[in-house]
Amino acid sequence: MIDDKHFYEPSNGHRLAHDPFNAIVGPRPIGWIASHSANGVMNLAPYSFFNAFNYTPPIVGFASIGRKDSLNNIEQTGEFVWNLATRPLAEAMNLSSVSAPPEVDEFRFAGLTPIQGRIVKVARVAESPVAFECRCSQILQLTTAAGSSVETWLVLGEVVGVHIDRALLKGGNYDTAGAHPILRGGGPTDYFEVMAETLFHMRRPPYP
Repeated sequence: MIDDKHFYEPSNGHRLAHDPFNAIVGPRPIGWIASHSANGVMNLAPYSFFNAFNYTPPIVGFASIGRKDSLNNIEQTGEFVWNLATRPLAEAMNLSSVSAPPEVDEFRFAGLTPIQGRIVKVARVAESPVAFECRCSQILQLTTAAGSSVETWLVLGEVVGVHIDRALLKGGNYDTAGAHPILRGGGPTDYFEVMAETLFHMRRPPYP
């Protein structure tokens, strides 16, 4: 068998027009994170490295590449809210990604409505059909395999409150495609939308 694959060691460069890593590990859920500073300045920012990590208790997390406002705010308050980014909200989500000073309220900048959390003090995006209120459980600075520190922090939070539009609950099941969530692809502009047409089913097989 001929192994006709492009191979590279990331530390030596990929030798391609664009780094393929983000495109290969994708599409990825978007961490649309709301937080506020200790003095109450609201912040809203999307993160392309986000996912769920545990069922019970439910834990989600996102990676801040560099020390961003969200990281600083969560260190100060211990709370944040994840908001589902959907196709109708894509442009507003993109606006909230602006590199603005800490005193800028991205809710207002993106034309979104903040609504107070029921358990945490952080506001959620009223227009988003799903939101998780979270209490920070861990903040970990990443390291290389050799043990050197990386300027990236993994922020983990326990989900303590969940908001779901009732229209997305069908027979007691959450309708993933019905929310039209968007996911991050590779490169500076690639996004994907989850649609019912791409759904397929598989059950875990029993061991023979």
